[in-house]
Amino acid sequence: MTLGANSDRVRIDIEARDRYSIMWLAGIRQLDLTQHCLKTFADCDRPHVSSKLWYQTVHLPAANPPAAWYLCALPIPWNWTRNAHLAFEYTPGENWKGNALVDGLGVRLHNATPITGWGEHSIPQDAPNRNSRLYRTCRNWQFAWWLRAHYNVRDTQPLDLDARRHPTSEQLTLD
Repeated sequence: MTLGANSDRVRIDIEARDRYSIMWLAGIRQLDLTQHCLKTFADCDRPHVSSKLWYQTVHLPAANPPAAWYLCALPIPWNWTRNAHLAFEYTPGENWKGNALVDGLGVRLHNATPITGWGEHSIPQDAPNRNSRLYRTCRNWQFAWWLRAHYNVRDTQPLDLDARRHPTSEQLTLD
């Protein structure tokens, strides 16, 4: 690979200032809005990131980028207000430095910029599961609705109604 080709790649430098039990990065290609947490991003690229490293660098391909990337980390001890979240997109030539929503996780993006403006207000009033606290407060689910509205990211086939009414313990896990 030539130096020019490398310069188009997305690079994300992650600095953990707090301890995290779980950390993941997903390149979102398709959604499943019948799920929350990581499973909201039904079809996604999953480059390796480690919750055990204080510093790490991840290189993401420039070719065939997903609609968006999403970084999520859950602190030790778990506290919803300290969960780290950062949505970003491939933007050649642009760089950004800041926190992933909380001070505990610093990020530098190269050839990428954050996606902002999403939140609980992104969820349509008539969305199934909107009244469920597990879904409504899930930042991944909030961002998924934003992606659907603004980037027209496709939905997967929904689960049957019985599965949506009675989620299994597997559906409530993050991995």
